[in-house]
Amino acid sequence: MSESFEELLNESFKTIRNGEVVEGEVIDVKADKIILNIGFKSDGYLTKSEYSNDPSVDLTEVAHVGDKMEVKVLKVNDGEGQTLLTYKRLAAERGNKRLEEAAENHEVLTAKVVRVLNGGLSVNVDGARVFIPASLVSDTYERDLNKYLNQDIEFVITEFNPRRRRIIGDRKQLVAAQKAKAQEELFSRIAVGDIVEGTVKNITDFGAFIDLGGADGLLHISEMSWGRVDNPKAILTVGQKLDVLIKDIKNDEKGSRIALSLKFENQNPWISAPEKYAVGTIVDGVVARMTDFGAFVELEPGVDALLHVSQISREHIEKPADVLAVGQAVTAKIVDFNADERKISLSIKALEVPAEDVEEAPVEE
Repeated sequence: MSESFEELLNESFKTIRNGEVVEGEVIDVKADKIILNIGFKSDGYLTKSEYSNDPSVDLTEVAHVGDKMEVKVLKVNDGEGQTLLTYKRLAAERGNKRLEEAAENHEVLTAKVVRVLNGGLSVNVDGARVFIPASLVSDTYERDLNKYLNQDIEFVITEFNPRRRRIIGDRKQLVAAQKAKAQEELFSRIAVGDIVEGTVKNITDFGAFIDLGGADGLLHISEMSWGRVDNPKAILTVGQKLDVLIKDIKNDEKGSRIALSLKFENQNPWISAPEKYAVGTIVDGVVARMTDFGAFVELEPGVDALLHVSQISREHIEKPADVLAVGQAVTAKIVDFNADERKISLSIKALEVPAEDVEEAPVEE
């Protein structure tokens, strides 16, 4: 008995089964699905949701007529005589295999962050999802994880359990290792007395932390200027680059610490002080602070002089605050200069009476 044409035609098509991986050729692309010729008696179709988990994907951009694609058969017959296919599940299976090997080999992977979740980041590796908990994103607390969205990041797989849908990535250990290496390299090339470039990372009331490219150094408020600094934020800004002096380096059980300074010795105002502030010179200054025994007058940033209460006026003054105020400009005469102790004594009274009538001004701490 001869076979019918329909029977012969059916025999010419290959047999496929659910779960089988087949190669197909794109014969049509619509907004919601891709139609493929898979060599079966009916064409196969790939819905948007079975192509990708990304709802924003545009099928007309990712597939074109004539393209070859490997897909997996979900249903040989979807009930309407068509074959339902999946691309994303095949990709995920292959991605899982890739992740399993990476976990075994402790391989460093690079992937794009596709979602920012409440508890961490979701990245995609060859169609497979990896979750990186917020605690494993960095070695420091990250307040806003949104900055990582669509960014490529490096990580390692620390837990691989696809059956429980637990594939955990860790970026923290890589960040810590990179910082440790950078710190080691930094400490190997810097020494006390070096001048290096840094970037202001954080500013506090007591100083600023400067990123030196491998470790942070502390620029204390007392080392920001030869003069007086009341507020670090008034002279520094986060992100500012500046040259700093390595004042001290410590490596002990408490960790590694670097002390910095902006007080460069060649800018020390006391270098030229003996010529500028010789005894007998009349100077202008500003009252910087006061005590019961006198007022300290700033002649220039880094150079203060003592105006003893006995040298303020010919009249008796109980305390400097009775006639002077912080910030007040004064004109006085230098009556004593001690270069070794960096002390200068002033007298306003010396401008009011002949020099021979002025008592020797005491120099006090």
